[in-house]
Amino acid sequence: MSEVRKVQSTPSGTFFVCIPKDWAARHGLKRGSLVAISETSDGKLLIDPEYNAAPTPRVVILRPGPHLGREITGKYLLGFDIIRVEGKESISFEVRENIKKSAGRLVGLEIVEEDYSKIVLQCLLEPSSFPPDKILRREYALVAAMHRDVVKSLINGDVSLARSVIARDEEVNRLYFLLIRILRTIIQNPILSEKLGVKPIECLDYRLVASLVENIGDECVRAAYKVVALKGTKLPEVLQMNLIEFHNLCFEAHENAVKAFLAGDVNLAVSVGDARAKVTKSYDVLENGAKTQNPDMVPQFLAAASSFLQIYEHSVDIADLVMPKNI
Repeated sequence: MSEVRKVQSTPSGTFFVCIPKDWAARHGLKRGSLVAISETSDGKLLIDPEYNAAPTPRVVILRPGPHLGREITGKYLLGFDIIRVEGKESISFEVRENIKKSAGRLVGLEIVEEDYSKIVLQCLLEPSSFPPDKILRREYALVAAMHRDVVKSLINGDVSLARSVIARDEEVNRLYFLLIRILRTIIQNPILSEKLGVKPIECLDYRLVASLVENIGDECVRAAYKVVALKGTKLPEVLQMNLIEFHNLCFEAHENAVKAFLAGDVNLAVSVGDARAKVTKSYDVLENGAKTQNPDMVPQFLAAASSFLQIYEHSVDIADLVMPKNI
């Protein structure tokens, strides 16, 4: 709850505002105590009563259960620094493996203590070292490579490359979870927001874009599974040419949408939506061409092509979030 305070001045012309007594008492402030005052980019002043104190780690205790893996992930995303898994009795081998597997999916989360009835996980990341734009760029780079490779695997019937695409999705998920954790930390910490140059209101857009990029990775995985199901079938030359043309349009949209978001380039974002007619026409050509081929491969091929079309739709959604940087 905000309070209205009158700005006062001393005879020498120094301005001052009294801080609430209850707030000062809660933070142990007294006459002569030091606080840090910093100005945000929008002109607000932040008063930090514990600017020189080490932040207290946030700790949560979990019990072994059927959804322990999801609980660990959830607490990580909420910004908890220490996750203690404590059992009433000895923690079984299966539960320990589940904990280790869950920790392995989350960047920076390590087992720092373990005994027969307890496992302590700690996040060793320093949030200020992970700007959201850098995480998003890395997530995009991984997904873009998956996008290119799954098309190559479909054209050449390369099952090994398709399996490689599927395996890489785990790293995309790790970066996605990391970004969510950082964004939630920024929202709760105005000082960190200023340090990283990301306003709390911008965190929502970063969260949505990261989710859409992660969805594009999922579509690549779906397409890769169709390549595996085709068991090395190589596409006829006519389908190869049609697929390459269609892929180039979808990939360009994906690439331009993320670039536009990071740069605040509205014109580039608009071009993503403007490409819809070309994308739709190219997909129709691809679909019609596929129907004249071996009926045994058509369902799998069209399912993969549908995933590429969905990638374009996600790209349009990303482009819709683009705002000029000076807004």
